[in-house]
Amino acid sequence: MLHSVIFKAMAEHNDLGNLGEKRAAAYLVANGYTIRETNWKASSLELDIIAQKDDCLVIVEVKTRSNENFEHPEDAITSNKIRNIVNAANRYIFKFDWQGDTRFDVITVIPHGDESEIVHIEDAFLPPMY
Repeated sequence: MLHSVIFKAMAEHNDLGNLGEKRAAAYLVANGYTIRETNWKASSLELDIIAQKDDCLVIVEVKTRSNENFEHPEDAITSNKIRNIVNAANRYIFKFDWQGDTRFDVITVIPHGDESEIVHIEDAFLPPMY
């Protein structure tokens, strides 16, 4: 019985995340972006959305929450998470020989039924210097 409760909670969390990513992608398309990839993986690393607008590659981290009571979604992006996003982006850039500019955005999504509160933070962070 306990396993099904945990599984259900995990499944609901995954469903919420998938919903947020779909709504974030739709938002980007509606605002002139082209979606190149979603949930792109490089080993254990993953990028939520890789988009392009004009000559800029846009790596988008999507944070979805059911409400704002616990923490703002953008506050969940730690320095370790940023490092992983940058490492995965570097792999993507190398694999596809991307020569243009690249930026890192965060989109926060809080669904409210059929609509969502969406906040798009452009240039949310810079790659850390090694």
